[in-house]
Formats: sequence, structure tokens, C-alpha cells
Amino acid sequence: MTAPPPSDDFPASLSTPPTPPIDTDFQLVERTVAGDQRAYELLVIKYQRRIERLIGRMVRDTDLVQDIAQETFIRAYRALHQFRGEAQFYTWLYRIAVNTAKKALLDMKRNPVIYEGAMRGSDDGDETSRFERELISEETPETVLAAREIAQAVNAAMEALPEDLRQAVTLREIEGLSYEEIATAMECPIGTVRSRIFRAREAISARVKPLLSHQTGKRW
Repeated sequence: MTAPPPSDDFPASLSTPPTPPIDTDFQLVERTVAGDQRAYELLVIKYQRRIERLIGRMVRDTDLVQDIAQETFIRAYRALHQFRGEAQFYTWLYRIAVNTAKKALLDMKRNPVIYEGAMRGSDDGDETSRFERELISEETPETVLAAREIAQAVNAAMEALPEDLRQAVTLREIEGLSYEEIATAMECPIGTVRSRIFRAREAISARVKPLLSHQTGKRW
């Protein structure tokens, strides 16, 4: 008796169940435009911390950071129908966040008291602590003090930068965006982005180098 030819059909028990597709940002945008509010909630959850961190480098008041972040997502929601997927969604969203923060700062400058509070904020210690945790490898009194001094120097250098330089170096060094993505977010040529980041790094280095030279021969 001749054996039946092999079949291309595998038994159901041996087949691998299909992996559920993971929605891309563009798909979530399309679903939101179509009326799926949950899809936009997923985008907010995904990018809220990153947007708040970005705004926090421009505005130091925690409450204002949250307000501006909320306004960013509201503006993005209203403009979703304009998003065509030609750039990454987060790059498009970052541009809205930067513009929203700029507008908020301009509005606050009309009231010097509010503006001063927004730029000073109440979380400088937390920001310094994050730098300290990154810099300290051996927590001795000397290394703790040195790390604190360097962290303060970095923060002071960042605060002293012109706004466009601070935004560019924040997007590159903290958010990890590419030069092309930063150019899109800041709406300027890549060459301008490279120049701003170079100048920002030089300014920060000038503040930090004297402190590092004092640590020669000391263990970190």
C-alpha cells in the first residue's frame, strides 16, 4: 500500500499561535483619529514621563512642568489629524512640547515673580541627586562632595545656556534623539543642531574642567 504524500497542513496542536500585532505609534494615531480614545491614552502613558523630563529642563517648577505637559498632549490631540507619519511621532510630539514650553515662558515673563519661581523651582536638590547617583562610585565624604560640586556646576552651566542651546543638548544627551530628529523637533537645519550642541558642550565643559582638575589622583 502506497503511503499518502506528505501534507503541508500541520495539525492544529502543532501550529504556533499567531503573535498579536503590536500597535505602532502611527497606528495608535490612526485609531485615535477614528474615535478610539483609549489609543490616545496609550500614547500619553508611553510618552508622558519623557515629555515631562524634557519640559523640566526648561521649567524647573514641578507643578508648571505637569501643567505644560498636559497642555502639550491637549495640543497634540487637537492636531493629530495633521500628523502624516513623515517623522517619528515622538519627534513631532517633542516639537509641540518645546513650542508649548516656550509660549508658557514668554507668558510668564510678563510677571517677573512667577517667572523667577518657575525657573528656580523647588526640585534643584532632586536634580542634583540624580547627577550624584550617576557620578559616585565610592561613597566617601570626598567623592560625595566632589560629585555634588560637579552636579551643581553642570546644572549651573545648563541654566546659563541660551534657550536654543539648552534645548538642543537636552534632546541629544538626555533624550537620546538623533541629529535628524532634533532638527525636525527644533525646525532647523542639521548643521545648526550640530553647532548648538557643540557650543553647549563647550560651555558645560568649561564649567566642569576646573573641578575635574582638582580631582587628579583621587579615586572615583
